Amino acid sequence: MSIHFTIIHFHHMPSFDIACKVDLQTLDNAVNTVTKEIANRFDFKNSPVHIELDKKNYIVKLEAESDMKMKQVIDVLISRAMKQGIDPSAFDFEKDAYPSGKLVKKEVAVQNGLKQEDAKKITKRIKDSGLKVQTQIMDDTVRVIAKKIDDLQAVIADLKGNIQLPLTFTNMKN
Repeated sequence: MSIHFTIIHFHHMPSFDIACKVDLQTLDNAVNTVTKEIANRFDFKNSPVHIELDKKNYIVKLEAESDMKMKQVIDVLISRAMKQGIDPSAFDFEKDAYPSGKLVKKEVAVQNGLKQEDAKKITKRIKDSGLKVQTQIMDDTVRVIAKKIDDLQAVIADLKGNIQLPLTFTNMKN
């Protein structure tokens, strides 16, 4: 009795990974630029503002003296981040600002890896596209494998137009 195994070699096929992560150094640069800009703004003269990046937990901690000032700080954060190439949707502004003494505080989570439901949304989108590719969810990334590089490029184009997340496409292997 003989048993035959068919081994499929994925690593010889074109593939890439879909990630959703903001580069920490880029984020740090953006936060530093915001801090400098606010410090030099006339409308923030004598107005306490504190901006801090919690690098371990990917959280931008904001403090300002009022809701209005908080909104202005957030506007500067978004525009500076965009100039650094960070997608505004990388920031999660869902958590409400809360009063703390005389200040208003807010914690803004920054995207650090694909959430499970987003990974599922992406793989479903790819399956529904009818492109001849295979997907594999690996922790907080999705690997896409195809026979033809063109199919991979089609996947990227499709996702960019339809998934509202700051996706990055990495580890492109030909």
